[in-house]
Amino acid sequence: MKQRRPSPDTKRAGTKADDGAAGKRVTLARALSKLGYCSRTQAERLIAEGRVSVGGRKTTDLSLWIDIDRDRITVDGTPVAAEARIYLMLNKPRGLVTTRDDPEGRPTVFDCLGKVDARFMSPVGRLDKASEGLLLFTNDTVLAQRLLDPATHLGKTYHVQVRGLFDEAAARAMMDGVSEGGEMLKAIDVRRLRSGDKNSWIEVELQEGRNRQIRRMLDALGFECLRLVRVSIGEIRLGDLPKGASRPLSEAEVQYLRRHTGS
Repeated sequence: MKQRRPSPDTKRAGTKADDGAAGKRVTLARALSKLGYCSRTQAERLIAEGRVSVGGRKTTDLSLWIDIDRDRITVDGTPVAAEARIYLMLNKPRGLVTTRDDPEGRPTVFDCLGKVDARFMSPVGRLDKASEGLLLFTNDTVLAQRLLDPATHLGKTYHVQVRGLFDEAAARAMMDGVSEGGEMLKAIDVRRLRSGDKNSWIEVELQEGRNRQIRRMLDALGFECLRLVRVSIGEIRLGDLPKGASRPLSEAEVQYLRRHTGS
């Protein structure tokens, strides 16, 4: 008897059948995330609760692989279609935390987005509570993940106000590397923008984004960081966007990010 081939709904992760359609076959939870319906964690919860169907059949199988372009997915009987992709930049004010829900009840960056439908959007990376400036948001999970991948090497530039006179020796030390907390922290480029009697403004470019990296480097060198503003991510620049305001990325800016990340 001729053996019937398994349907796309019944193939499992880790089989060779999954390898043939790279870019299309993903786990069901990842499909819901890629389509912008919800986060992967939320998707896993929906699947476990039996609320998700593929091809008209309910499933609670978290290891189920599907063809995201061909298989029909529903949640509570409602078809899931790809959400329109949203790409925003925000000029983050100081004092906001970069999260959707803060257990301490502090104001978050989502408070700045106003009427924007931010249900499925997430910030790309972080700025700590005391930092300001350029923060990207998107519901394009693939692009977001690739932007966060160190392999993309998308440099980030900051304008930093420090207490005291920041000289060339300090700039060179940051580029050569500063040992702090058991890590060697380096900047790609550091230059002084202007100086006054009591403080200096410097520009710092980072290739990597370790936790509080600039503040830690400056502290190790004996400088107090007074303000830290991210002004660009690669060629995406904050420009004159008012503090607390957001705007959609232009098509040219989105295509730049896609080219850079290969997405």
